[in-house]
Amino acid sequence: MTVRQRIHDKLVEAFSPERLEVIDESHMHNVPEGAESHFKVIVVAEAFEGVGRLDRQRRINALLADELAGPVHALSMRAWTPAQWRERGGEVPESPPCMGGG
Repeated sequence: MTVRQRIHDKLVEAFSPERLEVIDESHMHNVPEGAESHFKVIVVAEAFEGVGRLDRQRRINALLADELAGPVHALSMRAWTPAQWRERGGEVPESPPCMGGG
C-alpha cells in the first residue's frame, strides 16, 4: 500500500469526510522519484464542527504520526467544516514552489 493510500484510509476512517484530497506533492521538491515524502491534504468533515483550527491540525498530526515519523517529510493540511468549504467556494489554495534543495 502506498503512503498516499495509507493517509487516505486513515483520514476516511477517523473523520468520515464529505470531501477528501490527498495530494502527493513530492514531485515539486528535490527528492528521488517515487519518494512519497511531501503531501497536501484537504479534509472537509462535520467532525471539525466546533473544533478550532489548531486542534484540527493536532488531530490530523496525531492520526498520521507513523507516517510523519517515517516517510513523510512535509504535510500541508487544510481542515474545514462543510459550511467553511462552501464559504470558500470549494477552492483549494495552490502550494508554493519549493525553496530548498539543489
